[in-house]
Amino acid sequence: MSAADSFVQVLDRTGHEKALGRSALALVARGIPVFPCAAGGKRPAVAGGFHAASAEADLVWRWWTAMPNGNIGMPTGAASGLVVVDVDVHGAVDGYSALERARREGLVDGWVAAVETPSGGLHLYFPASGDTDQRSWQSARAGIDFRGDGGYIIVPPSARAIEGETRRYTTLQLAHRMGHPLDAQRLRDFLDPPRRAAGPGDAVSEMAPADLTRLACWVSRLQEGERNHGVFWAACKMAEKDVPTGAALDALTAAGASAGLSEREVTTTVRSAYRAVQGRSSQRLPASEPMTRPHRPRPITDSRALA
Repeated sequence: MSAADSFVQVLDRTGHEKALGRSALALVARGIPVFPCAAGGKRPAVAGGFHAASAEADLVWRWWTAMPNGNIGMPTGAASGLVVVDVDVHGAVDGYSALERARREGLVDGWVAAVETPSGGLHLYFPASGDTDQRSWQSARAGIDFRGDGGYIIVPPSARAIEGETRRYTTLQLAHRMGHPLDAQRLRDFLDPPRRAAGPGDAVSEMAPADLTRLACWVSRLQEGERNHGVFWAACKMAEKDVPTGAALDALTAAGASAGLSEREVTTTVRSAYRAVQGRSSQRLPASEPMTRPHRPRPITDSRALA
C-alpha cells in the first residue's frame, strides 16, 4: 500500500479523533514518520526539527506522553511519500483564486486529501514522485506554497489559536481513488512564469547570486527591533531587481529564522515588500476571474470540484 493510501486511511478512521497522541501513533503504525510541534503552533518541539521525524512507535509514544498537546508535524517529500499544495489566505493575497486557475489548467489533479487549515487556507495532499527530487518552494504573489523535500506540514487533528479561537486542521474530503504525483515545477512555472530572455536594446535588471547571498547574510545578523524592517528592505531590493518571489522567500526565510523570525513573519513581510514595489496591478486577476470568495472556504463535496 502506498504512503498516500495509508494516509487517507488514517484520516478516514480518525476523522473525529481529537487526541493528538493517538493520531500520531495511528500514522506511524502505517509507516508515516511524524514529530511533535509546539502546542497550538507550527514550530518543531524537538531537536533537529522535521529531520528528527520518526515512525518508531515507542519514540512517538514518549514524545506525546511528554507533550500531549503537541501538534503533529509530518515531513513532506520522500521522507513521508507525500507532498502538499498549501493554499494561503492572508491580507490582500487569496490563494484560492490562483488555485482555481491552476485547476482549470489541470495542474492540481490527482490529490488524495483536502484539509482546511485553521486560518481558512487549504492543504491538498499528493503522492510524492518516486523518481525525482521535489524541493519545497513558495509563490508569495499567488498565495500558494509547495511542501516537498526539505519541508514539513501540520496534519489533523492539530489545532492553532486564531484570533483567540482554537481552530483545528479539518479533513474536508478524501479522494477514494488512485492519486498521482503532482508536476510541481509545471505548477510553479504557471504561478510565477519565467521571464523571457532580454532582447537587443532591452534593459536588463537582475541580481547576481553573490548579491542575493550578501543580502541574506545581512538579514541573518539583524537584531530584535530591526529585523522586520530589514527583511522588508531586503525584499524590496530583490523585487526591484526582479528576483522571483520563490527565490526571495527561499533566501530570506532561512536568513530570518537565523535572526529569530518565524516563517510566517518573513513570508508576510516579503509579500508586503513585493506588493509595495510591483504594485497591486500585478495582483489583479483576469477579467473572467471572480474577485471575491466566501470568508471561509466551502466544503469540497464533489471531488470534481478540484480533480
